[in-house]
Amino acid sequence: MSLSALASQLYDATLAIVYPQACAVCGDSVESRAGGIACALCWEATPLLSGSEILCGKCGRISHGKIADEKREQVHCGFCDDDAFTAARSCGVYEGALRASLLELKRKPQVPQRLASLLAAACRRPPLTESTMIVPVPLHPERQHERGFNQAAILARSVAKFNGLPVDDHSLVRLIHTNRHRTGMDARARRESVAGAFAVKRRRSVQGQRILLVDDVFTTGATVSACSAALIAAGAEKVFVLTAARPQTY
Repeated sequence: MSLSALASQLYDATLAIVYPQACAVCGDSVESRAGGIACALCWEATPLLSGSEILCGKCGRISHGKIADEKREQVHCGFCDDDAFTAARSCGVYEGALRASLLELKRKPQVPQRLASLLAAACRRPPLTESTMIVPVPLHPERQHERGFNQAAILARSVAKFNGLPVDDHSLVRLIHTNRHRTGMDARARRESVAGAFAVKRRRSVQGQRILLVDDVFTTGATVSACSAALIAAGAEKVFVLTAARPQTY
């Protein structure tokens, strides 16, 4: 074990004794700073994607069926036919430690090491490896002023630390201050709520680029599809989507 790793373990142990932190999921003690506000057991219990799962080749919807390895690339759910993005992938299911971490991210602009590592691993898998630029899903200026930061931009900068791609958080803008998506809204209602909500004000910056669009949660794909449509209309070659989480099914 390296001296830095040993020092980190000793620091974590001391911190757990002097300033114990309860896990946001189960209430037990958090043993390490790497896990953020969730303990190691809750991270282990959270369904995370390794890249070996059977997914829709376009939207990344998780399939629980069985299919021959040679046919994996042909899997297509059909629900994403009208979505404007090229492909979408996520780090895991919006449950447990991942859900707690993303809720915390909306309060504090800090990405725990465990989540940062998941984002890095996801962006190293095809087809996201084709990306040439990172663009976070923007908040409307009023909402960003209320919160003080854009959580998607925080995630985007975390991804950039690993893949070295430039982050453009100015070209794509949100024009309409839409209501927050309510629980129970179907896919059509969500799409209607974000129709025309995004635009690109610096078209030259995205022309010919293969964009890696970053957001926190992929639910129906309505928001990232609307963003993708605006980017492609402005001249982007492709738009790949990376979100930290998505529901188990949708």
